[in-house]
Amino acid sequence: MPILLLALFVGLPILEIFVIIQVGQQIGAIPTLLVLIFESLLGGWLVRREGRRAWEALRTSVGSGQLPARELSDAALILVGGTLLLTPGFVTDVFGFFFVLPFTRPFARRLLALVVARRARARMARGYAPSRRGTHQIHHLDDDGRR
Repeated sequence: MPILLLALFVGLPILEIFVIIQVGQQIGAIPTLLVLIFESLLGGWLVRREGRRAWEALRTSVGSGQLPARELSDAALILVGGTLLLTPGFVTDVFGFFFVLPFTRPFARRLLALVVARRARARMARGYAPSRRGTHQIHHLDDDGRR
């Protein structure tokens, strides 16, 4: 996990700068900035629209007494996608649109379900282990609130 975080926080900005420079060399600096601004505006509008739809679907599902698994995963994907769309760059925008667009979100939802299922299976195979920070202990208190 630390290596993944390092790659995200160091590698992704380097990749974004590289891609922006490459696009800028092909179409020019001003058109590149205009495309980035347009993507941000489009992404903001799309996140607002899809966020409203996801919220309504969640309210309807909860109101009808159904388990809102799909609606919650859609809301999470829209939240993550919106965050990626707010991050300047082309690479993050591609992933952001993939998570937010209504016709690509089902694929992202399946991918999310596969990742969650794989992690759950791995945890189950290892058995439930205490956290790395130490064992979880339950302390019994007496009537005076002392251990």
